[in-house]
Amino acid sequence: MTDTPRVYPGEEGDPLTTEDRTRDSFADFVRAETAGLTRLAYLLTGDRHHAEDLVQVALARVAVRWERVADPHAYLRRVLCTQAASWWRWRRARPPERLDGVVPERPDPGDDAEVRLVLWTALARLTARQRAVLVLRYYEDRTETETAALLGCRVGTVKSQTRHALRRLRVLAPELAELVGRSPQEVTSR
Repeated sequence: MTDTPRVYPGEEGDPLTTEDRTRDSFADFVRAETAGLTRLAYLLTGDRHHAEDLVQVALARVAVRWERVADPHAYLRRVLCTQAASWWRWRRARPPERLDGVVPERPDPGDDAEVRLVLWTALARLTARQRAVLVLRYYEDRTETETAALLGCRVGTVKSQTRHALRRLRVLAPELAELVGRSPQEVTSR
């Protein structure tokens, strides 16, 4: 036996193959984008564990098509939105779970947890499409055109869904106006 040192891919003497470069570029993309995608998925689902599962499904889908996908960010966001809508449809068919027992104590008023809870409860009252439009427009700060492309609809649909969602939030969750320092009458008079 000879004691020749093993040469690993990418080291001198063994150039990276196309497959290695593809795998490395996808791995770099995953490391860079996972946190942001998980935040988006959480806003769409309201459940941390489901958000992580949703991101995994989306990344698995883009991994298969990595070399052919022109814009992986747009593709991933589209997969997240459609999979979240499918999950909400499935969840709507299940009877709601009820909590029994002692009501948990309220957090300190200075804590952002109350604001997050009120906001999430309000978003949960919207349809999946309205929630997706608001999250993409206001959380991700997307333009109407970008939102329409991600959701696979027309710009007019994004505008009308945004208008309907905001109107519905004003009616169903007037406490949101109080959280931003406005009276509910100011907000509903729009």
